[in-house]
Amino acid sequence: MGSKAKCVLAFLACILTAWAQTANPPAPQIGYKSAADAEQKKTLLLRDFHPVSMLHVPGHEVPRAKFYVIDVHNHINDAARIEEHMAPERVVEVMNNTNVKTVVILTGLWGDKLQHVIDEMVKPYPGRFIVFTQIDWSKIDDPDFSEKMVRQLDDAVARGARGLKLLKDLGLGVRDKTGRLIAIDDPRLDPVWHECGRLGIPVSIHTGDPEAFFHPTDGSNERYEELTEHPDWSFYGPQFPKLEELLEARNRVFARHPETLFVSLHMGWPENLDWVSRMLDQYPNVMVEFGAREAELGRQPRRTREFFLKYQDRVMFGTDNGMDEAMYRNQFRWLETADESFDYWGYPAQGRWEIYGLELPDPVLEKIYHLNAERMFQRFTGLGSKGLGFKELDKGGTQ
Repeated sequence: MGSKAKCVLAFLACILTAWAQTANPPAPQIGYKSAADAEQKKTLLLRDFHPVSMLHVPGHEVPRAKFYVIDVHNHINDAARIEEHMAPERVVEVMNNTNVKTVVILTGLWGDKLQHVIDEMVKPYPGRFIVFTQIDWSKIDDPDFSEKMVRQLDDAVARGARGLKLLKDLGLGVRDKTGRLIAIDDPRLDPVWHECGRLGIPVSIHTGDPEAFFHPTDGSNERYEELTEHPDWSFYGPQFPKLEELLEARNRVFARHPETLFVSLHMGWPENLDWVSRMLDQYPNVMVEFGAREAELGRQPRRTREFFLKYQDRVMFGTDNGMDEAMYRNQFRWLETADESFDYWGYPAQGRWEIYGLELPDPVLEKIYHLNAERMFQRFTGLGSKGLGFKELDKGGTQ
């Protein structure tokens, strides 16, 4: 073969080799270092991040609670219109479908607005609804504020209210005419707390908020999305008391009024169950409920279960999440099963984490679902008129 032919063959071999490499590129090597442009590619917005768990774990549906339920924290069809109005027939249907016997409507206001809730929800459905009254803060600067609120409370109980509800604005939002925040342990409220004790009605008090709301809304805040959605829920800054200051002021009220039963709504400080334990140990006139805190408690299942077992006579069932079958069933799954890593109701609104079932024993479940609440409402003595306590409640509801 001549030299010219050899050159042609060599040239063709080079072309064929290049074509083969192009058609069948070498497989990339599996490396162990980050890609050089990895940081530049991390541009997915948090609102577009919806990871699907790859865990293969059992899941159990709980369509109806194992024991009938008293939901001690709800706002359905309330006077303050915290929740959108729902046809009362539909509310009762949801309750019947899920074994919820009674719902406590906390925000009933007072006077004619309270009367409307009683006429719409309490009277037509005996045993199914209880309504609480509230304080009229517009009168806080009146010299006879305490006396007016006691009379207003007595009127509300005469109409059918069976408890007093305090929103978190006490301590965080209610101000007098000088602009000063009204402290939770303001002595002007002492006659009201005392009157609640005399009447035998509970005081359900919401103090503070999730601990993250008292921290800067930045990349280290576990509730960044929620606070971005609701910037008015941020209580970070010198214009607000610290969370622990609010809770300690409330504890001073508990101490001054041992004759009155208080309900620490939302557990009080669910991120710190050791603190809640000390509160319950120190103040026997306090109970707790876990409305809208399934997310906080469900992510610490062992500690929460230990707490629920130890304080099984002091914990009550509450939702504070509207009125929906799926919502109740999610709560029942959390309390009754040992399911792992599932969404809390409303995920990811309160934070990007999953929750774990508590699998509570039946005697504890029954106390949390209804026995503790029944015992609380049996304290009612009232003004001498016939009450709507649990003698009446026993006549209605599901089993």
